[in-house]
Amino acid sequence: MATEHHDDHDPNEISHVAAAKVLLATGGALLVLTLVTVLATKIDFGANINLAIAMVIAVTKATLVILFFMHLRYDKLFHTVVFVSAVLAASLFVGFTLMDTSQYQDTNIWQPTSPPRAPFGPRPTSG
Repeated sequence: MATEHHDDHDPNEISHVAAAKVLLATGGALLVLTLVTVLATKIDFGANINLAIAMVIAVTKATLVILFFMHLRYDKLFHTVVFVSAVLAASLFVGFTLMDTSQYQDTNIWQPTSPPRAPFGPRPTSG
């Protein structure tokens, strides 16, 4: 009696074993994206563009890890919806936070050699 082999994911299975080829390709992609991250720091596109590039690369790397190393690709659709919703929510939070950064940058004083006095707390002792 011949048995049929199905590659479909059985929802009753406890785990999924990814092929070595998939894991090696994912690892290679992560290494390439790490190299791109390092190279992107060498080029100055301006603060906002550099931040956007870094965030896109970081989200892409995290997505690869979650999809293939944590097996989200082979899991239920609901878990994918939760992951995508979390990424969108985090993007909204970061986006709304960054929208007003130009409003207060002029008031920041960045002088490491002579920082301004703290508005409260103990006064420094001269020695």
